[in-house]
Amino acid sequence: MKKDIYMQSNQLLILAGIGIVGSLIYFLSPILTPFLVGTLLAYLTEPLVKKLIQLRLSRKMSVSIVFLALFFMLSLLILLLIPVMGKQMDTLSVIIPKVIEWLQDTILPWLKDNFGIDEGMISIPTLKAVLSDNLGKASSAADWMVKAVVHSGAALLEWIFYIILIPVVMFYLLCDWVQFVKGIRNLFPRDLEPAFTKIMNECDEVLSAFFRGQLIVMVVVGTLYATGLTIIGLQVGLVVGVIAGIVSIVPYLGFIVGITIATIAALVQFGSFSSVLLVWLVFVVVHVIENIFLLPNLMGNRIGLHPVAVIFAILAGGCLFGFLGVLLALPVASVIMVCIRHLHHQYRKSNLYKASE
Repeated sequence: MKKDIYMQSNQLLILAGIGIVGSLIYFLSPILTPFLVGTLLAYLTEPLVKKLIQLRLSRKMSVSIVFLALFFMLSLLILLLIPVMGKQMDTLSVIIPKVIEWLQDTILPWLKDNFGIDEGMISIPTLKAVLSDNLGKASSAADWMVKAVVHSGAALLEWIFYIILIPVVMFYLLCDWVQFVKGIRNLFPRDLEPAFTKIMNECDEVLSAFFRGQLIVMVVVGTLYATGLTIIGLQVGLVVGVIAGIVSIVPYLGFIVGITIATIAALVQFGSFSSVLLVWLVFVVVHVIENIFLLPNLMGNRIGLHPVAVIFAILAGGCLFGFLGVLLALPVASVIMVCIRHLHHQYRKSNLYKASE
């Protein structure tokens, strides 16, 4: 009897803890993004720190080397990509009006003849003005910065503060990572600590498979798309590759979005069906490489999330917590799946399940 009461009190305590943590995440979500990004970067780079420590370097020295290397790589990437991306966004802003004209002269009459859709239902001039205006703004980072300072200086300062805060959080978490993990484990009741440690290890395996595997897949897929499209001469190949690589976090979405944009851009730039076939060839080849070589070797079946569950998790996270929810959606869903598997295993061992046999 006492044991049952003790177990129930532990369960209530755990549920209360989960409720408190969930409430804090919900109410503090506007300021949590830099801390979560910093924690994610620390988690991703911790294996590199461990490898340097194995070479008999101190932890602070190892953290400093990894931190400076990451900062250098990101700075170099920004310096190399931003100018090229800016030029291609300028090109895209020129292509968009031509795409709108093509829609107006070709697609809308076809829709009207075959489906009875009235051309007045779609305001082409308004769509053309909005897209051209937004792309024009996006193509010039300097203009955006000036306007942001003039119209929203406080928001810009807050944004800069968050950018500075991310590496600070990452550095200090890396320095104290062992104590950080040990402190989390010490929060668990002693009799439940082995079970929680097992679950934490499985969560770590799933999260590492997702974060490190998915990040590599996104970078490689985006690079292959950008390289292939640039080789065939598409002027906005880099922009399309970056977009397709980023949205490839959702199964098949990167392929669909990328091939749609690239096909329209190829039609506007070259005006021939042969160029479209080359675009399709690039996307088919990269898609085959992604599904046959990258995903099985880098991620395998360790995440255990169905593509429909991935889409639902991202939409639900964005609906509940905005951008922060999108960042948290898949890792939280992966952890929930681990917990569900453990609960299902315990249920199969319970008297309730055996009584139904």
